[in-house]
Amino acid sequence: MIIYSCIFFSPQLKTSFSTDSRVQNMFDILFDEESEKDKKEKAANNLIVLSREDAGAERIFQNNGVTLLLNMIETGKPEMILAAVRTLSGMCTGHKARVSHGACKVKLSEIALAACNLFQCINDSLTGGDTREYGKEADLVMDPSKDLKTILLSLLEMVASKKVSGHGRDQALNLLSKNVPRKEKKEMDHSKSLFTIDHGLKKILKVCGQVPELPDQLPLTENTQLIASVLLNKLYDDLKCDPERNNFRDICDEYIKYVHETFNMDKTIHAINCISGLLQGPFDVGNALVGRQGIMEMMVALCGSELACILVNCTNSYEKKEILPELVQLAKFSKQHVPEQHPKDKKDFVDKRVKRLLKAGVTSALAVMVKAENIILTDQTKEMLARVFLALSEDPRDRGTIVAQGGGKALIPLALEGTEAGKVKASHVIAKIAAISNPEIAFPGERVYEVIRPLVNLLHTDREGMQNYEALRGLTNLAGFSEKLRVKIVKEKALPEIENYMFEENEQIRLAATECMCNLVTCKEVQDRYLDDGNDKLKLLVLLCGEDDDKLQIAAGGALAMITAAQKKLCTKMTLVTSQWLEILQRLCLHSNVQVQHRGLVIVYNMLNSDNSDLAKKLIESELLEILSVVGRAEDNPKRQEAIDAARTCLVKAMDLGLIKPFASPS
Repeated sequence: MIIYSCIFFSPQLKTSFSTDSRVQNMFDILFDEESEKDKKEKAANNLIVLSREDAGAERIFQNNGVTLLLNMIETGKPEMILAAVRTLSGMCTGHKARVSHGACKVKLSEIALAACNLFQCINDSLTGGDTREYGKEADLVMDPSKDLKTILLSLLEMVASKKVSGHGRDQALNLLSKNVPRKEKKEMDHSKSLFTIDHGLKKILKVCGQVPELPDQLPLTENTQLIASVLLNKLYDDLKCDPERNNFRDICDEYIKYVHETFNMDKTIHAINCISGLLQGPFDVGNALVGRQGIMEMMVALCGSELACILVNCTNSYEKKEILPELVQLAKFSKQHVPEQHPKDKKDFVDKRVKRLLKAGVTSALAVMVKAENIILTDQTKEMLARVFLALSEDPRDRGTIVAQGGGKALIPLALEGTEAGKVKASHVIAKIAAISNPEIAFPGERVYEVIRPLVNLLHTDREGMQNYEALRGLTNLAGFSEKLRVKIVKEKALPEIENYMFEENEQIRLAATECMCNLVTCKEVQDRYLDDGNDKLKLLVLLCGEDDDKLQIAAGGALAMITAAQKKLCTKMTLVTSQWLEILQRLCLHSNVQVQHRGLVIVYNMLNSDNSDLAKKLIESELLEILSVVGRAEDNPKRQEAIDAARTCLVKAMDLGLIKPFASPS
C-alpha cells in the first residue's frame, strides 16, 4: 500500500515564494542602505534574471518596477545604474507595451555602454526588429513613432554629452548608424534620417570637430571621429532628392560659418576638423565647404598665425642652434645658466606627436593651405609649412601617407618660392619622397619634371651632407625611370655636381653619386663627356670598380658595362687611363658577389666586341681566359646563371674572333 503525503503551506509562506514577493524583496534589499554588499549583488542579479523571463518581466512592470528602476538610476551608484539598465533591457526586449509605458523615458547620458543594449531592445520592439509573436499585447501600442523619436533624441543627447565616455559615444554613433538609415533603398520611409539630420547633425559635427589636445573636449576613443564620419556618410546617402541634400549642406555650412565669423583659434581648428570629417564621409559636402568663400582664408590665416608656430613647436622643427658640449661644460663650471631642453622636446615625445598629427590628416590641411593666394600665404608662412613637412617626413614609413594626402604636389611651390631656408627644407622633403617613391604616384603627370630643379639645388656644396645624399638618391630614382627625366636632369646642369660627389670621401655620398651616374650613362650627352679627352671621368669609374665596397662596385661596374656597350671607343680608352685596368677587371670577374661578377664579364664581352683586335688578343692572352673557362664550364645554377651565361658568351666571341679553338676530345 502506497501512502501519499501532502504538505500544506501557510498563506504567509506561499506569499514569500510568489513572484510578486520576490520582486519586492529584491527592491527592498537594493534600497536598504544597511544591506550587505553580497546581498545587494545577489538581489541585482536575481532582478536581471527575472526580467529576462516574460512572467518575471511582467511582474516587475506591474509592481511599479519602472519607477523603482528609475530611482535606482538616480542614486548615481554605478552598480545600481548598471543593474537597473540591464533589468530594463530584459523587460523591453520584444515588448511594445512595456516600452511605451515608461522604459524609454530613462535619461541615458550617464550610463552609456549599458544603455546602448537597452536602446537596441527598445528600437527592435517598436520597429518590428523582434519578430516574436506577443498576441493581443502587441495591439496596445498603436503608433510607436513618438517613442522612436524619443529614442533618437536620447541617442543624439549621448553623442554630444560630456558625461558620456568615449566608448559610450562610439556605441551611440554605431546604434544611429545601424538603425537610422534605410537598410534597403527600395524602402520608402526615410523619416528617421530626416529627423536625425534636423535634430542631431550639428551634434555629430561637434564630435568630428573635437581636438583631443585642446582643453574642455568631449571624451573620445581613437575611432570616434571616424565612426562619426561614417554616420554622416550614411545619412547623406539615405537622402532622396536635391532639396534634402541642400538642407544637409546648409546645416553644415551654418555650423562652420559661425566659427569663421568669431575666429576664435580653438573654434577655428574645430571647424577645420569638421571639414576633415566631412571629407572622410560625404565628400561632396566637405569639398563644397572647402570651396566656400572665407574657409580657405580661415585655414591660411590659422597657418600664418601664432597653432602655425604651435604646429612647428609640436613637431620640434624650429631652427635650433647647435651647442658644443665643451661650451656647455665650461658654462656649468663657471656657474652660468645653461638652457636645458624641455623633456617633451625629446625625440620619443616628438615622434609620438608627429604620428598623431599624421593620423589626424595634417598633410591634407597643409596641402590645402599651400593652394591659397600668394597675398595671403607669406614667405614666412611657407617656410613654417616646409619645416612641418620636413618633420613629418623623417620616418620613411610615413612618406607614403604624405604622398597619399597630396603632400608631393604641395611641396613643389614651397621648394620654388619663399625664403631660402624654406625652399631648401621643402626641397629636402621632395628628395626624401623621390628617393623611395614611384615618381608616377608621388608626382603625377608633368609635375614630375618640376621636382628636378629643387633636387639639383640641394647638390650645392654649401648644403648639408644629408641634403646632398638624399638629393642624389632622389635623382637616382628619377633617372632610372625614363629617358626624358634623364635628359631633364642633364639640362638642369646636374652632371658636374654628381661627378664631383663621386670623388667624395663620405662613402654614402660617393655611393649615391655613382649609382646616380650609373642610371644616367645611357644618355648621349653623358657618354660624350666620357669620350672627351683631358678629364679623369673614365679613370675614376674604373678605379671605383676596384674598391672593396660591393655596392660601389655594382654601381661603378654597371655604369662601365653600359657605357662601354654604347661607346666602343671607351673600351680602348679605359686601358689607357690607368695601368690597373686589367687587374681590376680580373677581380670583378672572380668576385663572389654574382652581381659584381656579372658586370665584370659584360665589360670583358664589350671589349672583345669593340672591333679592336689587339685589345681582344691582349685579353685572351691574359689570365682572363682561364677565368672565363672556369666560370663558363660551371654547371647551370639559377643563383649564378647570369654570370655563367656571360662567360660562355665571351668564350663564343673569342672563338668567332679566332683567338681560341673549341676543345675536341681525342678519338
